[in-house]
Amino acid sequence: MTWLLDLDGVVWLSEEPIEGSPEAVAELRDRGDRVVFLTNNSSREVGAVVAMLEGMGIEASPEEVITSAQAGAKLVEPGQTVLVCAGPGVEEALRERGVETVREGEADAVMIGWHRDFDFERLTAAVRAVLGGARLLATNEDVTFPSPDGPVPGAGSILAAVSTATGAEATVAGKPHEPVAELIKERFGEIETLVGDRPSTDGLLAQRLGARFLLALSGVTKEDDLPVEPEPDAVEPDLAAHVKSQMEG
Repeated sequence: MTWLLDLDGVVWLSEEPIEGSPEAVAELRDRGDRVVFLTNNSSREVGAVVAMLEGMGIEASPEEVITSAQAGAKLVEPGQTVLVCAGPGVEEALRERGVETVREGEADAVMIGWHRDFDFERLTAAVRAVLGGARLLATNEDVTFPSPDGPVPGAGSILAAVSTATGAEATVAGKPHEPVAELIKERFGEIETLVGDRPSTDGLLAQRLGARFLLALSGVTKEDDLPVEPEPDAVEPDLAAHVKSQMEG
C-alpha cells in the first residue's frame, strides 16, 4: 500500500515536526507500506525538503518527494522564458525543465508561488509581464498555510494580488488540480491513502486519485470546522493517530 502524506500540517508545522509523525512514518514502513510525500509549498528546493525530513528522523529521497513547483514546471515548455514570482523551489524546477527564468521584463509566462520576499516590486514585475501577454501560472492557490503560531498568507494570497491587478485567471498546478495528479500517477503509480489537513485541496485530490482521504486535525482544519466537504474517510487528531487506528483495524 502507498501512503501519500501532505507535509505542512501533517508531518510538520513550519520547521517543527508534529508530535509522533516520524514514528508514524517508521511504523508504516516497518509493516511494508510505501510512504511518499507531497507539498503545495513551492518555496523550498527538493533537497531542502529531504533535509528537513531527515532532520526530523524521517528517511527520504528526492524521488519520494513531489512539490507543486515540479507540477508547475510541467505547464511550460523547455526553452520558454518564465518570470518567477516565487521562491527557490520554483527556480530549481524550471531550470530542470530547461526553462529560462527572469525576475522582470517580458516572458512567455509568469509563475506565482509562495515566497517571503514578495513586495511591491515583485508584484509590479509580475503584473507588467502578464499585461504584456505572459500566461499567468501558479504553483498553488492556498490562501494560507499552517504554522505553529497560526495561519500565515499563502501563495493564493500573492496570486490574488496579481489576478486582481491584471484581470487574468491563472492555471494552477498544485493540489487539487490535474497537473499535480498526473505527476503523482507518473512518479508513484496508484495511491491508496492520502493524509492531509485541508479538504479543499487534499480531499479533492484524493478523489481525483481514487484514494482514501484521511483528515488530520493538526494543520489548517480543526475540530470546530467539522463537518467538511468532501467528507473524509476518517478524521483523527494527527498522522500518528491515523496510523494507530489503521494498525488496530
